[in-house]
Amino acid sequence: MLKGEELALACATAADELKAEDVRIFDLRGISTLTDFMVVCSGNSPPHLKAIVRDVEGSVREKGSDPALHTEGKAASRWVVIDFVDVMVHVLDQEFREHYALETLWGDAKEVVRNDHDEN
Repeated sequence: MLKGEELALACATAADELKAEDVRIFDLRGISTLTDFMVVCSGNSPPHLKAIVRDVEGSVREKGSDPALHTEGKAASRWVVIDFVDVMVHVLDQEFREHYALETLWGDAKEVVRNDHDEN
């Protein structure tokens, strides 16, 4: 069963495979009591956001993860949060991502480096 960092990496990889933009993982252990890892990514339209959410949930389930505890928001609302308890995945459109600046909000968090992903 996937947990913690392994689950966060699986979520990020699934988002990448669907061409999510600027996929980043933050280690919130010791910083937040809500979750251990946060994955943040962007989509470019409501159908793209919906597809990212669907594929992240499906991909990690195929890899042996428990299903998400809860999914909050809809693609039409431009921000969806998938709660796997250890990992929270935020899928936002670019305008919302810039406005809410989650990366800045959790600025003390260490970013997890993914070896399977080539940086631009």
